Amino acid sequence: MSLVEVCKNISERYEIHFVEIGADENHVHFLIQSVPKISVEIIVRTVKSITAKELFRLHPEVKSKLWGGNFWTSGYYVNTVGQYGNEDVIQKYIQNQGEEKTVYKSFNKNQLRLSFE
Repeated sequence: MSLVEVCKNISERYEIHFVEIGADENHVHFLIQSVPKISVEIIVRTVKSITAKELFRLHPEVKSKLWGGNFWTSGYYVNTVGQYGNEDVIQKYIQNQGEEKTVYKSFNKNQLRLSFE
């Protein structure tokens, strides 16, 4: 099971939709859509905790290779789609992350949804 599959399982259990999942050399980027009743903090905590637990369960060798044995750092960047940010701006931000010598790779790409039904 891969990170993308773990995220798909999260989408099935929670009202969290992964519009894009990508990575550069040393970190992962998510473009996520959710419902207003779920706070950003809850979304981040849910995604980080479930993905780390599942990936450690499936690939226990990974934990020994990580600094301090933690899959995720405590920080995160969040922006919202609204008056000053739109999907294209945020998607370009995600895709332009990392050093110039690294290449961003998109592993999963979907469209924003109008409802979660």
